[in-house]
Amino acid sequence: MTMTSNAETVQFAGVDGITLVADEWNRGAPGERPTILMLHGGGQNRFSWKNTGQILGDDGYHVIALDTRGHGDSDRAPDADYDVETLTADVMQVLDTIGRPVVIIGASMGGLTGILVADRAGPEKVTKLVLVDVVPRFEKNGSARIREFMMTNIDGFDSLEDAAEAVAAYLPHRTKPRSPEGLKKNLRLRDGRWYWHWDPAFMTKPGDDPELRTEAFEEAATNLAIPVLLIRGKLSDVVSLEGVEHFLTQVPRAEFVELSNAGHTAAGDDNDAFSDAVVAFVERA
Repeated sequence: MTMTSNAETVQFAGVDGITLVADEWNRGAPGERPTILMLHGGGQNRFSWKNTGQILGDDGYHVIALDTRGHGDSDRAPDADYDVETLTADVMQVLDTIGRPVVIIGASMGGLTGILVADRAGPEKVTKLVLVDVVPRFEKNGSARIREFMMTNIDGFDSLEDAAEAVAAYLPHRTKPRSPEGLKKNLRLRDGRWYWHWDPAFMTKPGDDPELRTEAFEEAATNLAIPVLLIRGKLSDVVSLEGVEHFLTQVPRAEFVELSNAGHTAAGDDNDAFSDAVVAFVERA
């Protein structure tokens, strides 16, 4: 089944009535195939999935790319509650609203959330899981580099060009676009400065013990009996080959694909190869 589908902007209710904004393709698609639910990484938004979502939509799938609370056009949490347990509860409510089985595709923070959701929802609600450059035992140095990039630019940029230069320095393996206009999906202009389109409190509020979080993610991942695809960018400093090997020994139905021209932001680094791997996995019976 092949069709051309344009994304519609829709809303879901998260925990305590918080509004979550999403792009949706093919709302009326037949129900014999699962919905694809896409969860972006920290500091990103639903537009990270635009190309892959369109490919899956054109293939006839019902696809939803969700802005996590505090990101993109979704509501900021009034009390800065961005704990992964709350993110998980938000997605559980979205699953109830969708009302049909889903395949979750999650990058980084979205992948860790996806592990918890898949474990708690069970195989009747979450039939497959795609993890994009994330495992429970991720590399702390790579994670710290992401945090440094986000915190360094938390006060915004003078221009789109300045933002483009910062991104190019952070992602030296990625070809720099000729125009910075595409960054308008990730930035908002306020009082003459361009700010990332996520709540700064997401980064500044103290969190819980990261070691305890790792244990919770590992326990949930080990419980999974559904097919799991782990996609790693070969240039990633967040997921090591040792981390991959450990994950594959712990998760019974996991398989692994490595993208040679990608880093941690795999979907954006080599979207064609990424989309090919996702489509092959999703379509397999």
